[in-house]
Amino acid sequence: MVAGWFTGDGGDFRLIGTRCSACTSAFFPREDGSCRNPGCPGGELEEVALSRRGRVWSFTDSRYRPPSPYVTDPELPWEPYTLIAVELESERLVVLGQAAPGVTVADLTVGMEVEVVPGVLHEDAETTWTTWQWRPTGVRA
Repeated sequence: MVAGWFTGDGGDFRLIGTRCSACTSAFFPREDGSCRNPGCPGGELEEVALSRRGRVWSFTDSRYRPPSPYVTDPELPWEPYTLIAVELESERLVVLGQAAPGVTVADLTVGMEVEVVPGVLHEDAETTWTTWQWRPTGVRA
């Protein structure tokens, strides 16, 4: 889990970003230094909860074990997962994330509506690493 990138659980789960008070540009991951918009004169960066829903912009599946720092147990067989790039509803910002368990590329189409949900990236006996995932709307885990 990366502190400050998301909050809540269930229906209250949200990605956390920042918005520039001068140009209204939104950022994820959050920006705490200065506005990244090169045409902006600069403004205060305010923390904002980002849209819970968006539309699939692109998607693919990951069929190989990624290198470190991704955490996997090399003793276990690799399990492919689906990656989805989602354009957030209000911010028009594209955010990449894993699909919720059970969602495959066969379930997705460009332009379909998805929602952000909490997920588990990895867990062991001592720690559970949490993240965000994308799930088609109307689907319950």
